[in-house]
Amino acid sequence: MTNTQIFARISEDLKISAKQISTVAGFIDEGATIPFLARYRKEATGGLDEEQLRDVRDALEFQKTLASRKETILKSIKEQEKLTPELEAQIKACTDLTVLEDLYLPYKQKRKTRGDKAKEKGLEPLAQLIWDQEIEAGNPDDYAKEYINKEKEVETPEDVWQGANDIVAEWINEHLEVREKLRDIFMKHATIKTKKNPTVKERTNFEDYYEFAAKVDRLKPYQILAINRGERENVLFVSTEVWEERTLETMDDIVITNDMSIFTERIQDAVEDAFKRLLSPSLERELRNALTDQADEHAIETFATNLGNLLMQPPLEKKIVLGLDPAYRSGCKLAVVDGTGKYLDGTTIYPTPPQNKIAESEIVLGKLIEKHNVELIAIGNGTGSREAEQFVADYIQKSGADVSYLIVNEAGASVYSASKIARDEFPDLDAAQRGNISIARRVQDPLAELVKIDPKSIGVGLYQHDVNQNQLSGKLDDVVESCVNEVGVNLNTASAPLLTHISGLGKRVAEAIVKQRETSGIFTSRNEIKEIEGVGEFRFQQAAGFMRIPESKNPLDNTAIHPESYEAAEKLCNLFGIDLENLSSQKDKIASKLGNLNTKQVAEQLGIGEPTLELIIENLQKPGRDPRESLQKPILRTDVVKMEDLKEGQKLQGTVRNVVDFGAFVDIGVKQDGLLHISSMSKTKKVEDPHDVVGVGDIINVEITKLDLERGRIGLELV
Repeated sequence: MTNTQIFARISEDLKISAKQISTVAGFIDEGATIPFLARYRKEATGGLDEEQLRDVRDALEFQKTLASRKETILKSIKEQEKLTPELEAQIKACTDLTVLEDLYLPYKQKRKTRGDKAKEKGLEPLAQLIWDQEIEAGNPDDYAKEYINKEKEVETPEDVWQGANDIVAEWINEHLEVREKLRDIFMKHATIKTKKNPTVKERTNFEDYYEFAAKVDRLKPYQILAINRGERENVLFVSTEVWEERTLETMDDIVITNDMSIFTERIQDAVEDAFKRLLSPSLERELRNALTDQADEHAIETFATNLGNLLMQPPLEKKIVLGLDPAYRSGCKLAVVDGTGKYLDGTTIYPTPPQNKIAESEIVLGKLIEKHNVELIAIGNGTGSREAEQFVADYIQKSGADVSYLIVNEAGASVYSASKIARDEFPDLDAAQRGNISIARRVQDPLAELVKIDPKSIGVGLYQHDVNQNQLSGKLDDVVESCVNEVGVNLNTASAPLLTHISGLGKRVAEAIVKQRETSGIFTSRNEIKEIEGVGEFRFQQAAGFMRIPESKNPLDNTAIHPESYEAAEKLCNLFGIDLENLSSQKDKIASKLGNLNTKQVAEQLGIGEPTLELIIENLQKPGRDPRESLQKPILRTDVVKMEDLKEGQKLQGTVRNVVDFGAFVDIGVKQDGLLHISSMSKTKKVEDPHDVVGVGDIINVEITKLDLERGRIGLELV
């Protein structure tokens, strides 16, 4: 396919014009990033957002993969001297990888089959007679006798028919229409059944699937992933069933072209053999793979949505935080960080079982709080967290200290603590203390801290270790890139891991920026990064708009306005009498002057597009704005609630910790998160996707509908 044909195909699939596809393809080939295109090239792309741009990028990648596979297949068939003009045209016109593999199947190099062995015995001419179905008179066995050859181990008519059947069955298996029709039957009408492995005696997490059956079009993604895991762990036996009689009739309708043929019975035998021995196992594998791919895609999207919401949680900046990493026998680690995240002090206390040194621990905690003016205690949610929470809450009540606490998801802290990034940051601290510092910093700026950790370890997904890891990594990298660039980074405080995700930079340049900052002092202009090795004009173009420099003499350096638009921004300010040097003190004036202007007319006057003008106006009104500022802050607590204190009908405020297909897990301040089931998210309508109602980090009001103290389960309803 030509580029024009490819762009037209993608245009049809994505409902985006071919011209836009072509433009985006050109930018991507030049090395432009998705965040840069989404923010600074709206005029050229027709206003495509990040999601649309990534869809175009992925579609272009698929077309490259398809083209490469076609090239390989054509070369292979050509080398076999079996490539006809008709087949070549079919392959070149193919737009589906599965159909492409069906076209290649008869020519695919494979180990010797039963049909191949039958051909070596000279039975292919008879198989061709059966396949052609042209002979309508005579005795089939008379034809079979001609092929008896004891030297080739074809000693009886039964041997002849068996060999011919093997050949015809393989032709049926390779028949394009047969495979397409049966694939459709499997995808629409197959039933997945699961049974418990009788050798499993202990209780498992798969008890819902010990006697389970569902049509494939009714299976939920989480059920598919659970079944896969149960099968992989040898707890479940899984089978796929279709209506065999109806399926064989469908195959007969395609394959049998002459009911009067004397070989019709032989064709029917071959159809049944092809289905049971070749097609059914092959299409069952294909179906299971397709279901897994669909479930993977859904699980990855869920993980990505949750991760995005988590990364965009509002920061509690400039607070002095004490991180508390709870444990039992080894004690609770304490780490104090200042308002910028700098580590100040740390130690270990033993308020939890088995030591229970509460009085001693209170003294140590009190001294740290007083010495460093601690405002907030961040308690990790790992083993011993609720005992640690009780200790902290009791201390606050007894001492009257002006401090509050919150529970922090510590997923990934241990991964960070053992990483090279952590060792480089804190070479003199042990791994446990490094992880505790991470817990404290997550409160101050979740995005800046969590980008240091492999996203798969952050713990806001479902079955994240079971899905396609390459696809998961790619999707999560997109999410991190999107979040970091949406917020922007302070060039004078950002860590190398955070800078790495800025549009166009990469790890090497990010590390060079930090090194330059450490040796030469802070940056005072965006242009200064051009002096860093590896930062040419193109890299600067891609990255500059996402960097913030509060210390710069040019106030535009602390906005999302790109340097290429500085001249237009200055002209706009001159046009409306705005003092560029004092933007913060002119908010009302800027809002009144720029709030209702004719953007089309002014954009033409400035020689820029309307999207660029709108971006300039937005940033002049709110210079240095962090998009996370408008979100709800996390709930801070000073006392603890026990499950025994809860009652059905009680209304509480909670924080959404994770969102999955069947609902959301909500922290309401007790040891166990409550489950807000999807069916309890609305009283007026059926909710199809929990993400339409809640997201990770949301502060919501809930009512307790069910309490099971013995099993530690809490049922919730959205109020």
